[in-house]
Amino acid sequence: MIEVRVEAVLIEQSSNTPVMLLREVGGSRVLPVFIGPAEASAIIYALEKTQFVRPLTLDLMRNVITGLNGRVRQVVINRLDDETFFAELVLESGEQLVAIDARPSDSVGLALRVGAPIFVEDEVMERAGQWLSDEEETRLKELRERMRKVEPEDFGNYQI
Repeated sequence: MIEVRVEAVLIEQSSNTPVMLLREVGGSRVLPVFIGPAEASAIIYALEKTQFVRPLTLDLMRNVITGLNGRVRQVVINRLDDETFFAELVLESGEQLVAIDARPSDSVGLALRVGAPIFVEDEVMERAGQWLSDEEETRLKELRERMRKVEPEDFGNYQI
C-alpha cells in the first residue's frame, strides 16, 4: 500500500467536475479522483479546519465513532472497477478492527477530520496514478494558489 495525502481539490475544466488529487507521500505520483461538489466542499472544509456551530455529516460520523469508543485507523482506496474507485474505512474499537465499504471522498473527508492516514493499494495506483512533469508541478502550484481564494460553497454553484 502507498500512503497518500490530499494535494488539492480542483475543477476539471472540460467537465466542470471537482477532482481530488491524492499525492503519494515522498513521491511525485498523483491519483486523480472525480468527486461530487458537496464532497469537494467537505474536504476543503476539513483541509482548512473550518468549524461550524452544528456538525456537518462527516463531523457527525466522527462524533458517532468516537462516542462509541472507536477510532478511524486508516482509509484504503482499494479498488478501481469500471472507472469507479472504492475505499474501505478501517475502524478500531478495542481489539476489534472493522472494514466498512465507503466512497473515497467520504472516507478521505473523515480521515482529514480525525488525522487518520490514507492509503492507496499498489494496483490502483499503478492503474490510475499519474506522474507529474516539472511543468505540471508548476501548473499545480499555480492552481493551488488560485484555489485558496475560492470558497467551498462555490463548488456547489460551479462558479470557478
